[in-house]
Amino acid sequence: MRIVVVGGLGMVGRTLVSVLQDQGHDVVVADLATGVNTITGEGVEEAMAGAQAVVDVTNLPDIDSFRTSAATLLAAESKAGVRHHVLLSIVGVDGDHDLDYYRGKLAQEDAVRNGDVPFTIVRSTQFFPFLQALVQGDPVRLPTTKVQPIAVADLVTLLAAIAVEPPADGIIEVAGPDIYALDDFARRLLTLTADPRQVVTDDSVRPMMGARMRERTLLPGPAAQLGHTDLPAWLTSVAS
Repeated sequence: MRIVVVGGLGMVGRTLVSVLQDQGHDVVVADLATGVNTITGEGVEEAMAGAQAVVDVTNLPDIDSFRTSAATLLAAESKAGVRHHVLLSIVGVDGDHDLDYYRGKLAQEDAVRNGDVPFTIVRSTQFFPFLQALVQGDPVRLPTTKVQPIAVADLVTLLAAIAVEPPADGIIEVAGPDIYALDDFARRLLTLTADPRQVVTDDSVRPMMGARMRERTLLPGPAAQLGHTDLPAWLTSVAS
């Protein structure tokens, strides 16, 4: 199957390309470095030639870029007869928050929904490395916001399976196996890594790019597809 991975040189994209190739698919890596620009349109139609599915894992700076990129991709996909557009998005983009980046992702989702290419929107929870990066300072100050982190390897396995299935024409949520309060996640992480810093619970802290988040905004619903890698297993994988 010919599959285009848009953003194929990013953290998720590189791993997804490798997994799909190992499964025997003909994978096109669409990225700025390969001559594909979803904002200007350069190289987009050429990348879509003969593709059956497109997986969009791009990371863009603002709402206008998300809208423009989605429109450019969908127009080229429609012309090429692509049968499945898979968009990687984020659990909680439609929740109660004041985060501009999430608003951009939601605008990207809306463009996909309103396009004429069959689609699946895959909303993922936060990746382990992202949450690890929030564990800063001494002492560490974090709120009790709930999180359900996923390993990138698990996300990519789920994305690869979804890409070759019929379009859902809706949303699939994916998450890791365990729910933590963010302050407790930090305590567990520091214990497992023998880090002596203390964690102070502080619900006035806004670690998610300064955004206001309700306690459960970042959690998926009960039907989410779950990865199997927990925090200790993830730490072992990155240490090896």
